Amino acid sequence: MDFSYTETQDMLRDTLARFLADTYDFETRKMMLARPEGRDPGVWRALATELGILGAPFAEEHGGLGGGALENMIMMEELGKVIAIEPYLQTVVIGGGAMKHAKHHGGGAMADAVIPAIISGEAVIAFAYAEPQGRYDLANLRTTAKADGAGYVLNGQKAVVYAAPWATHLLVTARIGGSQREREGVALFLIDAKSPGVVRRDYPTVDGFQASEIYFENVAIPGDALIAGGIDLVEQLVDEATVAMCGEACGIARKLHEGTLDYTKQRKQFGVPIGKFQVLQHRMADIFIEVEQIASMALMGTLKLDLPANGRKAAVSLAKAKVSRSIRFVGQNAIQTHGGIGITQELAIGHYFKRATMIENQFGSADFHLDRFEQLTLDA
Repeated sequence: MDFSYTETQDMLRDTLARFLADTYDFETRKMMLARPEGRDPGVWRALATELGILGAPFAEEHGGLGGGALENMIMMEELGKVIAIEPYLQTVVIGGGAMKHAKHHGGGAMADAVIPAIISGEAVIAFAYAEPQGRYDLANLRTTAKADGAGYVLNGQKAVVYAAPWATHLLVTARIGGSQREREGVALFLIDAKSPGVVRRDYPTVDGFQASEIYFENVAIPGDALIAGGIDLVEQLVDEATVAMCGEACGIARKLHEGTLDYTKQRKQFGVPIGKFQVLQHRMADIFIEVEQIASMALMGTLKLDLPANGRKAAVSLAKAKVSRSIRFVGQNAIQTHGGIGITQELAIGHYFKRATMIENQFGSADFHLDRFEQLTLDA
């Protein structure tokens, strides 16, 4: 089987890598985080207008490049290498994925309006799905959308909504029927982030992003804000986001390995670089193996996104379980090799470690995904 990338995909990677090398070094990133809004909006505009690559996974009819999940994985890996705080996962992977689904399931008008806005950089979408009591159960919802004439009235709370402070739109899961944990009755809505009754409490996350607690207080939304698909669509979007984030983990793991290897060549003890010590040579070899396994599992999960639902879920869970465990191993060994300096604000390695730690549990821990895989296997 040929696992090589196409010329277009290689060009996409090279274009983004060169841009990020010029504009997203570690010191520049720290200055971005220190800004009141927690980022430089000019970077997102440049990705859209100067590079024109936010359209990588979208169809040519909307002005995209005709790609898909592989292009998302490539983009996420390069963004991971600089621990980018851009809302690519939330806007392009999740929001764009929802719009591509809507295009083929009765929401063509919505998709035709929103996808070009994503590609041009005008739309930023935040995914408001998690609730304080929900853990990893996507159907455990207290947020409700009650029918009101031709539309709905939204009430509830969402937790740790990444990119919400910058968002023009919110992709919200809510219950239109059924009890709190039932799969039936789960719905997905795309709403204006500035709708009356939407209240945000913004804060920085430990990995450098901006997030919000969001409260919906009698928010009136139109009927055409509903995206058909229910819980099955929500699970599909989260699976697509999970493997894209595995791509990000690959980029982060490569930089953790690279930075640690460089450190072992520079740090001296007893008059020689510590990289000369056999035990650390073994450790670096183990880290390298885990990095390559992250890359392999991210690609495997991405290639299997088109399988029927249970096959897709099983593949994604295997990928995320391995990536969660491997990124933890890589991060912890990188910090242990550096010692106390590894977790200081001044050294990049600690910032990579923080993002790696968040990825370990985001969209499901290793234990959660192993349990999901076991249940899918037993049900088969």
